[in-house]
Amino acid sequence: MNDIPSEPQKTVRSPLIVNQGGAKIGELLAAHWSRPQIIEHPKGALGWEVPPQADVLITQVSAFRGAPDSPPPGWPFGLRMIQIMSAGVDPFPPWLFEGRIASCARGVAAIPIAEFVLATILAFEKDFEAIRVRDRSQWKMRPLGSLHGKCLGLAGYGALGRAIADRARPFGMRIVALTREPRPLDEGVEGAGDLASLVGVADHLVLVLPLTPRTRKILDAPALAHAKPGLHVVNVARGALIDQDALLAALDEGRIAGASLDVTDPEPAPEGHPFYSHPKIRLTPHISWGDLRATDRLAAKILTNLDHYVRGEPVEDIVDPARGY
Repeated sequence: MNDIPSEPQKTVRSPLIVNQGGAKIGELLAAHWSRPQIIEHPKGALGWEVPPQADVLITQVSAFRGAPDSPPPGWPFGLRMIQIMSAGVDPFPPWLFEGRIASCARGVAAIPIAEFVLATILAFEKDFEAIRVRDRSQWKMRPLGSLHGKCLGLAGYGALGRAIADRARPFGMRIVALTREPRPLDEGVEGAGDLASLVGVADHLVLVLPLTPRTRKILDAPALAHAKPGLHVVNVARGALIDQDALLAALDEGRIAGASLDVTDPEPAPEGHPFYSHPKIRLTPHISWGDLRATDRLAAKILTNLDHYVRGEPVEDIVDPARGY
């Protein structure tokens, strides 16, 4: 991927890259076979203020906090490729995606997040905390749940949804997925007609949707009214996909059995928020994506797209401004 190509390639000058991704990403970019010139973005500088001669921008959410509603005069200057270091693009201003030169890191964290999702489902079914023995008096048998025969409902079926399905299948789970538009799914994956029908059949409902105006608070009180008894909700995408008041009400009223939340809205949740203490909620600090190789996978994605750019080929995972992801 980062080796010098063995076949003649389109001749281009070495790209000028503005790196807002940190020192390690900068080192890997500098070692690319195209011999790019790297400009390290000063810490605290505005992400959208880039030199007009720059060809490529590597950026992340923190660099675009507080971005204006309208692009700066002359945007995108000389930029011909923008690589976002996250899969989700909702924190960025819409104008960043005009011209279709911005790509995201879609699928980079699919494996660790999928593993995390299966861990939360297993923890819910096996109730590990409740069965932990701390003294002799607690040495008692109790029935445990199983994944086998249970229904996994996936709200979203992109790279992440597919990775979760691949790992749930060996457990003998029935898998039902909801997609933006009806389309053929992988073998063994059923399609859901709408969210209500998905919520109605799922034992474990996993939200893996991008956050767009269409999906904001998609899991609301009317949707939760269709919940199958005992439903466990898992959210590893964006906190704003859920109407959090409606979720708390459904938990308190016993209409759903539990929720495993790796994301909240806002994030983190304010001090004293019910999510921190609710007995039916397992809250984690937006950590499902992380593992020891996360940076390596992200770097591989960036370098692959840089390969494509330098060779004059289409880059992968261009953000569609009409869809918002």
